Amino acid sequence: MSFHNKVIWITGASSGIGKALAQELSYQNALLIISARDKNSLEMVRELCKNPKNVWIIPLDLEKHSTFSEITQRAINVFGRIDILVNNGGISQRSLAIETQISVDKKIMEINYTGTVALTKTILPHFIDNQKGQIAVTTSIVGKFGFPYRSSYSATKQALHGFFESLRSENVSHGIKISMIIPGRVKTNISVNALDKEGNAYNEMDQGQNKGKSVTKTAKIIVSKLQIEKKEILVGGSEVVMVHVRRFFPRLYYYLSSRVKPL
Repeated sequence: MSFHNKVIWITGASSGIGKALAQELSYQNALLIISARDKNSLEMVRELCKNPKNVWIIPLDLEKHSTFSEITQRAINVFGRIDILVNNGGISQRSLAIETQISVDKKIMEINYTGTVALTKTILPHFIDNQKGQIAVTTSIVGKFGFPYRSSYSATKQALHGFFESLRSENVSHGIKISMIIPGRVKTNISVNALDKEGNAYNEMDQGQNKGKSVTKTAKIIVSKLQIEKKEILVGGSEVVMVHVRRFFPRLYYYLSSRVKPL
């Protein structure tokens, strides 16, 4: 599949993987709609793209579900259709479960899970009417297993797998393809922007994150796998092996996970 003239809507596009995906897809001559809360950051991303005139900005806050119907219609109206929705927006966590305020758990769930699901549901009728469409969802390797300091974040990502795997099965007859993007450690500011136990910004770069795969290389891999409509896209360093270890060698996984450095 070529992305030339495909209309692709990317959430969480102001930084990190979303920003890199926008740049990579622009070099493949896609027509882009980029969303996040910070309009100024989105404008900077647009200027970094190959064809800024083919990049449209629509600010979006994943906590404000009531705005999604109007925003989705605006997105469809930009180019007359949406071919691919990339659900990339979200927020991480760095805190022990026992110390994390329940308001923080709820906030992470509202953004990562409910916001992503609600936005998908608003565009789903458009895809069904057209009898085609592709949905990509950025989760995490902790969407496959639990990990220290990520209890709520991991829960939201595992919930996304459950929802979108069900959605895929329900919409095979409508020609809707779904790809789960499962990053390991990628060098972004996800830990810096993560929430601590009280809901404040963590404001620290994890050592593991800092040594992670380059976001540019990550975006290239993701785009190449989206082109072939791969159902699960594992990307990262050696840590992604843990997904396979958890599945095939659970006793080894439990041993290794008890010794791994979480930050």
